[in-house]
Amino acid sequence: MTAPFRTLTALWLVLLAPLSPALAQDTADTTDAPRALRFDWTRDGVITGAAGALWISSETVFKDNLAPAQCRWCDRAPDGTDTLNRLDRWGRGLAGNTPESRKRADTWSNVIGFAGLPLGVLGVQYAAGRSSGASAEFFAQDATIMVESAVIASVFNQAVKFTVGRERPFVHVLSDEDKGLTAHPNDNNLSFYSGHTNLAFSLVVSAGTVAAMRGYKHQGLIWGVGLPLAASVGMLRMGADKHYLSDVLTGAVLGTAFGVAVPLLLHGRIDDDTQPNAARKSSLSLTPSVGRQVVGVSGAF
Repeated sequence: MTAPFRTLTALWLVLLAPLSPALAQDTADTTDAPRALRFDWTRDGVITGAAGALWISSETVFKDNLAPAQCRWCDRAPDGTDTLNRLDRWGRGLAGNTPESRKRADTWSNVIGFAGLPLGVLGVQYAAGRSSGASAEFFAQDATIMVESAVIASVFNQAVKFTVGRERPFVHVLSDEDKGLTAHPNDNNLSFYSGHTNLAFSLVVSAGTVAAMRGYKHQGLIWGVGLPLAASVGMLRMGADKHYLSDVLTGAVLGTAFGVAVPLLLHGRIDDDTQPNAARKSSLSLTPSVGRQVVGVSGAF
Protein backbone atom coordinates (compact mmCIF):
# COMPACT_ATOMS: atom_id res chain seq x y z
CA MET A 1 0.00 0.00 0.00
CA THR A 2 3.00 2.33 0.44
CA ALA A 3 3.68 2.98 -3.25
CA PRO A 4 0.03 3.73 -4.20
CA PHE A 5 -0.26 5.99 -1.14
CA ARG A 6 2.80 8.05 -2.12
CA THR A 7 1.72 8.30 -5.73
CA LEU A 8 -1.85 9.26 -4.84
CA THR A 9 -0.62 11.93 -2.40
CA ALA A 10 1.53 13.44 -5.15
CA LEU A 11 -1.49 13.38 -7.48
CA TRP A 12 -3.56 15.33 -4.94
CA LEU A 13 -0.84 18.00 -4.71
CA VAL A 14 -0.67 18.36 -8.50
CA LEU A 15 -4.45 18.68 -8.79
CA LEU A 16 -4.76 21.21 -5.97
CA ALA A 17 -1.64 23.30 -6.66
CA PRO A 18 -3.36 25.80 -9.01
CA LEU A 19 -6.15 26.40 -6.50
CA SER A 20 -4.29 28.56 -3.98
CA PRO A 21 -2.98 31.18 -6.42
CA ALA A 22 -6.41 31.31 -8.05
CA LEU A 23 -8.11 32.25 -4.79
CA ALA A 24 -5.48 33.93 -2.63
CA GLN A 25 -5.35 37.71 -2.56
CA ASP A 26 -2.28 39.91 -2.67
CA THR A 27 -1.27 41.19 0.74
CA ALA A 28 -1.47 44.70 -0.64
CA ASP A 29 -5.18 44.17 -1.23
CA THR A 30 -5.82 43.01 2.34
CA THR A 31 -7.39 45.78 4.40
CA ASP A 32 -7.43 46.07 8.18
CA ALA A 33 -11.14 45.28 8.34
CA PRO A 34 -12.64 42.13 6.74
CA ARG A 35 -14.82 42.76 3.71
CA ALA A 36 -18.60 42.40 3.88
CA LEU A 37 -20.27 39.87 1.58
CA ARG A 38 -23.73 39.75 0.07
CA PHE A 39 -25.82 37.74 2.48
CA ASP A 40 -29.51 37.49 3.29
CA TRP A 41 -30.60 35.28 6.18
CA THR A 42 -34.03 34.60 4.69
CA ARG A 43 -32.80 33.73 1.22
CA ASP A 44 -29.80 31.72 2.34
CA GLY A 45 -31.74 30.06 5.14
CA VAL A 46 -34.35 28.85 2.67
CA ILE A 47 -31.73 27.62 0.17
CA THR A 48 -29.70 25.85 2.83
CA GLY A 49 -32.72 24.35 4.55
CA ALA A 50 -34.35 23.11 1.36
CA ALA A 51 -31.13 21.60 0.00
CA GLY A 52 -30.35 20.04 3.37
CA ALA A 53 -33.81 18.51 3.61
CA LEU A 54 -33.51 17.06 0.09
CA TRP A 55 -30.11 15.58 0.84
CA ILE A 56 -31.03 14.04 4.20
CA SER A 57 -34.39 12.70 3.02
CA SER A 58 -32.82 11.16 -0.10
CA GLU A 59 -30.33 9.36 2.13
CA THR A 60 -32.80 8.20 4.78
CA VAL A 61 -36.47 8.23 3.77
CA PHE A 62 -36.41 7.75 -0.01
CA LYS A 63 -33.18 5.82 -0.57
CA ASP A 64 -34.86 2.44 -1.01
CA ASN A 65 -37.02 3.88 -3.79
CA LEU A 66 -34.33 5.98 -5.49
CA ALA A 67 -31.27 3.73 -5.35
CA PRO A 68 -30.95 1.34 -8.33
CA ALA A 69 -31.47 -2.30 -7.36
CA GLN A 70 -29.16 -3.42 -10.18
CA CYS A 71 -25.98 -1.73 -11.31
CA ARG A 72 -26.15 0.37 -14.46
CA TRP A 73 -22.39 0.88 -14.50
CA CYS A 74 -21.15 -2.59 -13.63
CA ASP A 75 -17.58 -2.63 -15.00
CA ARG A 76 -18.34 -5.95 -16.64
CA ALA A 77 -18.99 -7.02 -20.21
CA PRO A 78 -22.27 -8.82 -21.04
CA ASP A 79 -20.44 -12.15 -20.87
CA GLY A 80 -19.28 -11.39 -17.31
CA THR A 81 -15.70 -10.36 -18.18
CA ASP A 82 -14.24 -7.80 -15.77
CA THR A 83 -13.75 -4.51 -17.65
CA LEU A 84 -12.57 -2.34 -14.75
CA ASN A 85 -10.19 0.33 -16.08
CA ARG A 86 -6.50 0.35 -15.21
CA LEU A 87 -6.64 3.50 -13.09
CA ASP A 88 -9.29 2.11 -10.78
CA ARG A 89 -7.69 -1.31 -10.73
CA TRP A 90 -4.43 0.29 -9.60
CA GLY A 91 -6.23 2.46 -7.05
CA ARG A 92 -7.66 -0.59 -5.33
CA GLY A 93 -4.16 -1.11 -3.96
CA LEU A 94 -5.24 1.26 -1.18
CA ALA A 95 -8.04 -1.05 -0.04
CA GLY A 96 -7.50 -2.87 3.22
CA ASN A 97 -6.35 -6.48 3.03
CA THR A 98 -8.73 -7.74 5.71
CA PRO A 99 -12.38 -7.07 6.61
CA GLU A 100 -11.21 -5.53 9.87
CA SER A 101 -8.87 -3.04 8.16
CA ARG A 102 -11.57 -2.07 5.67
CA LYS A 103 -14.02 -1.57 8.53
CA ARG A 104 -11.55 0.68 10.34
CA ALA A 105 -11.05 2.78 7.22
CA ASP A 106 -14.82 3.09 6.82
CA THR A 107 -15.23 4.16 10.45
CA TRP A 108 -12.46 6.74 10.28
CA SER A 109 -13.78 8.16 7.02
CA ASN A 110 -17.08 8.82 8.80
CA VAL A 111 -15.43 10.24 11.92
CA ILE A 112 -13.17 12.60 9.98
CA GLY A 113 -15.64 13.42 7.20
CA PHE A 114 -18.68 14.15 9.34
CA ALA A 115 -17.09 15.37 12.59
CA GLY A 116 -13.35 16.03 12.60
CA LEU A 117 -13.12 17.95 9.34
CA PRO A 118 -16.23 20.16 9.75
CA LEU A 119 -15.31 21.07 13.34
CA GLY A 120 -11.66 21.61 12.47
CA VAL A 121 -12.39 23.84 9.47
CA LEU A 122 -14.98 25.83 11.40
CA GLY A 123 -12.49 26.34 14.20
CA VAL A 124 -9.75 27.53 11.89
CA GLN A 125 -12.23 29.75 10.02
CA TYR A 126 -13.25 31.34 13.32
CA ALA A 127 -9.61 31.87 14.35
CA ALA A 128 -8.68 33.36 10.97
CA GLY A 129 -11.66 35.70 11.11
CA ARG A 130 -11.08 36.82 14.69
CA SER A 131 -7.39 37.48 14.00
CA SER A 132 -8.53 39.86 11.25
CA GLY A 133 -11.14 41.55 13.45
CA ALA A 134 -14.21 39.81 12.03
CA SER A 135 -17.40 40.00 14.08
CA ALA A 136 -19.42 37.08 15.38
CA GLU A 137 -22.01 37.89 12.70
CA PHE A 138 -19.38 37.42 9.99
CA PHE A 139 -18.49 34.01 11.42
CA ALA A 140 -22.17 33.01 11.48
CA GLN A 141 -22.45 34.04 7.84
CA ASP A 142 -19.23 32.18 6.94
CA ALA A 143 -20.49 28.99 8.60
CA THR A 144 -23.83 29.26 6.80
CA ILE A 145 -22.14 29.74 3.42
CA MET A 146 -20.00 26.66 4.08
CA VAL A 147 -23.04 24.55 4.96
CA GLU A 148 -24.97 25.98 2.01
CA SER A 149 -22.15 25.01 -0.38
CA ALA A 150 -21.90 21.53 1.12
CA VAL A 151 -25.60 20.67 1.00
CA ILE A 152 -26.03 21.96 -2.56
CA ALA A 153 -23.01 19.90 -3.61
CA SER A 154 -24.45 16.87 -1.79
CA VAL A 155 -27.86 17.14 -3.48
CA PHE A 156 -26.16 17.17 -6.87
CA ASN A 157 -24.03 14.20 -5.79
CA GLN A 158 -27.10 12.19 -4.77
CA ALA A 159 -28.79 12.86 -8.11
CA VAL A 160 -25.72 11.61 -9.98
CA LYS A 161 -25.36 8.53 -7.76
CA PHE A 162 -28.96 7.45 -8.22
CA THR A 163 -28.78 8.04 -11.96
CA VAL A 164 -25.41 6.44 -12.73
CA GLY A 165 -25.76 3.38 -10.48
CA ARG A 166 -22.11 2.32 -10.38
CA GLU A 167 -21.36 -0.86 -8.46
CA ARG A 168 -19.12 -0.39 -5.42
CA PRO A 169 -15.68 -2.06 -5.47
CA PHE A 170 -16.37 -4.52 -2.64
CA VAL A 171 -19.65 -5.55 -4.31
CA HIS A 172 -17.97 -5.89 -7.71
CA VAL A 173 -15.95 -8.89 -6.54
CA LEU A 174 -18.91 -10.75 -4.98
CA SER A 175 -20.91 -13.47 -6.67
CA ASP A 176 -24.42 -12.61 -7.81
CA GLU A 177 -25.84 -14.64 -4.94
CA ASP A 178 -23.78 -12.78 -2.32
CA LYS A 179 -24.51 -9.28 -3.59
CA GLY A 180 -27.97 -9.33 -2.04
CA LEU A 181 -26.50 -10.36 1.32
CA THR A 182 -24.47 -7.22 2.00
CA ALA A 183 -25.23 -5.15 5.10
CA HIS A 184 -27.00 -2.47 3.03
CA PRO A 185 -28.08 -3.79 -0.40
CA ASN A 186 -29.67 -0.45 -1.32
CA ASP A 187 -26.18 1.07 -1.12
CA ASN A 188 -24.47 -1.47 -3.39
CA ASN A 189 -24.69 0.59 -6.58
CA LEU A 190 -23.90 4.10 -5.37
CA SER A 191 -20.16 4.21 -5.98
CA PHE A 192 -19.97 7.13 -8.43
CA TYR A 193 -19.07 9.56 -7.19
CA SER A 194 -17.76 9.71 -3.60
CA GLY A 195 -20.17 11.67 -1.41
CA HIS A 196 -17.76 11.78 1.54
CA THR A 197 -15.02 13.31 -0.62
CA ASN A 198 -17.45 15.69 -2.30
CA LEU A 199 -18.70 16.91 1.08
CA ALA A 200 -15.20 17.30 2.50
CA PHE A 201 -13.86 19.37 -0.39
CA SER A 202 -16.97 21.53 -0.68
CA LEU A 203 -16.64 22.47 3.01
CA VAL A 204 -12.91 23.19 2.88
CA VAL A 205 -12.89 25.05 -0.42
CA SER A 206 -15.95 27.16 0.44
CA ALA A 207 -14.27 28.11 3.74
CA GLY A 208 -11.06 29.08 1.93
CA THR A 209 -12.96 30.96 -0.78
CA VAL A 210 -14.95 32.95 1.79
CA ALA A 211 -11.78 33.73 3.73
CA ALA A 212 -10.14 35.03 0.54
CA MET A 213 -13.19 37.14 -0.30
CA ARG A 214 -13.25 38.55 3.24
CA GLY A 215 -9.52 39.27 3.13
CA TYR A 216 -8.64 37.31 6.28
CA LYS A 217 -4.94 37.67 7.07
CA HIS A 218 -4.28 34.03 7.94
CA GLN A 219 -6.49 32.38 5.35
CA GLY A 220 -3.64 30.01 4.41
CA LEU A 221 -4.28 28.10 7.64
CA ILE A 222 -7.66 27.01 6.29
CA TRP A 223 -6.07 25.45 3.22
CA GLY A 224 -3.21 24.00 5.25
CA VAL A 225 -5.53 22.25 7.70
CA GLY A 226 -8.50 21.53 5.46
CA LEU A 227 -7.01 20.11 2.27
CA PRO A 228 -4.99 17.31 3.91
CA LEU A 229 -8.06 16.32 5.95
CA ALA A 230 -10.25 16.33 2.84
CA ALA A 231 -7.71 14.25 0.92
CA SER A 232 -7.50 11.78 3.80
CA VAL A 233 -11.26 11.27 3.65
CA GLY A 234 -11.01 10.25 0.00
CA MET A 235 -8.12 7.89 0.70
CA LEU A 236 -9.99 6.29 3.58
CA ARG A 237 -13.02 5.70 1.36
CA MET A 238 -10.73 3.81 -0.99
CA GLY A 239 -9.16 2.02 1.96
CA ALA A 240 -12.63 0.88 2.98
CA ASP A 241 -13.14 -0.47 -0.58
CA LYS A 242 -16.26 1.68 -0.91
CA HIS A 243 -15.03 3.80 -3.83
CA TYR A 244 -12.70 3.63 -6.79
CA LEU A 245 -10.01 6.23 -7.43
CA SER A 246 -12.10 7.81 -10.20
CA ASP A 247 -15.03 8.16 -7.76
CA VAL A 248 -12.81 9.97 -5.26
CA LEU A 249 -11.12 12.24 -7.81
CA THR A 250 -14.51 13.23 -9.24
CA GLY A 251 -15.79 13.96 -5.75
CA ALA A 252 -12.77 16.19 -5.08
CA VAL A 253 -13.15 18.09 -8.36
CA LEU A 254 -16.92 18.66 -8.08
CA GLY A 255 -16.76 19.42 -4.35
CA THR A 256 -14.12 22.02 -5.15
CA ALA A 257 -16.26 23.45 -7.95
CA PHE A 258 -19.26 23.92 -5.65
CA GLY A 259 -17.00 25.28 -2.91
CA VAL A 260 -15.85 28.03 -5.25
CA ALA A 261 -19.04 28.66 -7.22
CA VAL A 262 -21.56 29.04 -4.38
CA PRO A 263 -19.68 31.79 -2.51
CA LEU A 264 -18.77 33.64 -5.70
CA LEU A 265 -22.18 33.47 -7.36
CA LEU A 266 -24.40 34.00 -4.31
CA HIS A 267 -22.20 36.03 -1.98
CA GLY A 268 -20.16 38.54 -3.95
CA ARG A 269 -18.14 41.02 -1.93
CA ILE A 270 -19.57 44.42 -1.03
CA ASP A 271 -17.29 47.33 -1.87
CA ASP A 272 -17.37 49.19 1.45
CA ASP A 273 -15.33 52.11 0.12
CA THR A 274 -17.66 53.08 -2.72
CA GLN A 275 -20.97 51.34 -2.01
CA PRO A 276 -21.43 50.94 1.75
CA ASN A 277 -25.03 49.76 1.55
CA ALA A 278 -25.25 48.12 -1.84
CA ALA A 279 -24.08 44.73 -2.98
CA ARG A 280 -21.53 44.65 -5.73
CA LYS A 281 -21.97 42.07 -8.44
CA SER A 282 -19.53 39.21 -8.24
CA SER A 283 -16.76 39.15 -10.78
CA LEU A 284 -13.72 36.98 -11.29
CA SER A 285 -10.70 38.02 -13.33
CA LEU A 286 -8.26 35.26 -14.20
CA THR A 287 -4.72 35.74 -15.47
CA PRO A 288 -2.80 32.75 -16.84
CA SER A 289 0.59 32.10 -15.25
CA VAL A 290 3.26 29.66 -16.34
CA GLY A 291 6.08 28.49 -14.10
CA ARG A 292 8.81 25.93 -14.45
CA GLN A 293 6.77 23.19 -12.80
CA VAL A 294 3.19 24.43 -12.53
CA VAL A 295 0.76 25.94 -14.99
CA GLY A 296 -2.08 27.71 -13.25
CA VAL A 297 -4.17 30.84 -12.99
CA SER A 298 -4.28 33.71 -10.57
CA GLY A 299 -7.18 36.01 -9.98
CA ALA A 300 -8.96 38.52 -7.82
CA PHE A 301 -12.60 38.92 -6.88
